[in-house]
Amino acid sequence: MSGLDAKEIDVIRSLIVALTLRMRAQRILVAFTSKDSNASRLTARCSTALDDLQFGKVHRPAMAMLVAVGLLSPWLAGHSAHAQAAPGHRSTASAAPLQSLPSLEVPPYMGTWYQVALFPNRFQKQCVSDTTATYRQRSDGTVEVTNRCRTVEGPMDEAIGLARPTGTLDGSQIKPAQLEVSFLPAWLRWLPVGWGRYWVIQLADDGRYAVISEPSREYLWILSRKPALAPADEAVIRARLRQQGFDLAALTMHAHRLASPSVPSEPASKP
Repeated sequence: MSGLDAKEIDVIRSLIVALTLRMRAQRILVAFTSKDSNASRLTARCSTALDDLQFGKVHRPAMAMLVAVGLLSPWLAGHSAHAQAAPGHRSTASAAPLQSLPSLEVPPYMGTWYQVALFPNRFQKQCVSDTTATYRQRSDGTVEVTNRCRTVEGPMDEAIGLARPTGTLDGSQIKPAQLEVSFLPAWLRWLPVGWGRYWVIQLADDGRYAVISEPSREYLWILSRKPALAPADEAVIRARLRQQGFDLAALTMHAHRLASPSVPSEPASKP
């Protein structure tokens, strides 16, 4: 392939992956439909892998299985999403559909945020402290996402992904304040799986804190420009979350042991 440029090689690689995944998907779907007793087990495995795939925490065989299922059987993905939401539902019984903020001013939102509280989730189970998210807007309107955290062994773990608006990018504003994030390799981001919803549902007037969730309320993150929330801010956030239909029994505060993690506090200027 010495005569091909990098872009052509990526296209060929993607086609080979797609063909391989189609073959795997056919075997998976035959097994799914012919062995009904195993349907719930396969659905649960797909649900788990979808979560991992969304946040870049999956091994290649599991990623291949989910990509194939996502390409060829959207109904299975929907079944999986329903199955995973039911056991850990974190909304009140009378909750109305969740709404994001109507708009998000992008430049002030860039830079580093400290994760100060969250609903615990499996794909962050390795993170014991010092979790940060750093956002940098790119020239094409997308946002580079760098997530870092300290693991139980001590070293920092890092994942780099991409966020893109799901609504309208109007000048410097996203309307509504809804994005989707992927930690898949760049050459696989054309796939219809692996993108997680990122809705900004609260934002302080001066931008000192933000609250992130998604329509099912299964996931929740509270972010702050400082390693800890002021007690008054925490009280306001909790009260508003209850109004937004969240059951906060599982909300967990997140520790920061470092005063200044080695991540930039301001957005970079490069596209």
